[in-house]
Amino acid sequence: MVWQVFDGHNDLLLRLLQAPERREAIWLTGEGKGHLDLPRMKQGGFAAGFFAIYIPSPSAHDAPDTMALMDAPPYALPLPELIDHASAQPVALAMAAHLLWMERSSQGGFRVVRDMAALRECLATGTIAGIMHMEGAEAIDEGLDALHAFHALGLRSLGPVWSRPTIFGHGVPFQFPGQPDTGPGLTDAGKRLVRECNRLGIMIDLSHLNEAGFNDVAALSDAPLVATHSNAWAITPSTRNLTDRQLAMIRDSRGMVGLNFATVFLREDGRQNPAMGWDPVLRHLDHLIDKLGEDHVGLGSDFDGATVPEGIGDATGLPRLTAAMEAHGYGAALMKKLTCDNWVGVLGRTWG
Repeated sequence: MVWQVFDGHNDLLLRLLQAPERREAIWLTGEGKGHLDLPRMKQGGFAAGFFAIYIPSPSAHDAPDTMALMDAPPYALPLPELIDHASAQPVALAMAAHLLWMERSSQGGFRVVRDMAALRECLATGTIAGIMHMEGAEAIDEGLDALHAFHALGLRSLGPVWSRPTIFGHGVPFQFPGQPDTGPGLTDAGKRLVRECNRLGIMIDLSHLNEAGFNDVAALSDAPLVATHSNAWAITPSTRNLTDRQLAMIRDSRGMVGLNFATVFLREDGRQNPAMGWDPVLRHLDHLIDKLGEDHVGLGSDFDGATVPEGIGDATGLPRLTAAMEAHGYGAALMKKLTCDNWVGVLGRTWG
């Protein structure tokens, strides 16, 4: 069967940002490129997801070939420098506008949701639900005025960092093998950001945040701890993956982890090569379920932002993934939780 899939993370908005003149082909009809478009999402059972606003780093002529390096571990990639909010805001606004355009252009097939009633209505009617997410808070000023502006536009999920530092905290560098304990925690502005997100009901995403920042959020936040697209460090010791201690803290907060499809965070050898079977995927899922419990695990693809296993390929491969999960022994009740219901549950506990 084709399960309704709630996805914890994608970067489709970045594709639209980079080619706005082709956005109708990219979104409405599909070009056969990337991982997501409206027809393929419908075909694969993609029912809902977080759509990331992400500020690309300026290109450098002498930047290393990160793709090649990540396919030949060990590696430790340098992080780009901080981007100030004045530079980031126009880009973030353009990406938010693309998400709102996706809703207007879809003729009822896609809706940006801002509350639980709208989310549940979409799931009941087959309308794809989109949640505005910010991956890295570069577009937010220290006084948090822009946070309120983006909240009014529909922002309901935010990660303080995308690996690169912000005025709010520090992310993990892309390193394999490596530990997530890579630097200092949240700044004072970061602590204010967490408190204000709690007050507004904006979910805080811990993916990309280093261990000290993770600990700070855990100490400050009154909401469930969530990592939208992260895997198990015990299986793949990447800085981007979560240790068993972190998983226990997420479990105890009644939080959530979305399994990242990126091959570099799935494969035990840390390589990017998509030629892999289902075993690494299932090993991570088994470990996450064991450490978090079956009510706190879901999917967080990183579609259009990562190399994914060849067995998945794109959104049309979601039924192949769920078939492998069923063949592995996951029963119908657990499948319903993993594919959709756990995300709905944690948003209900976060948004109220």
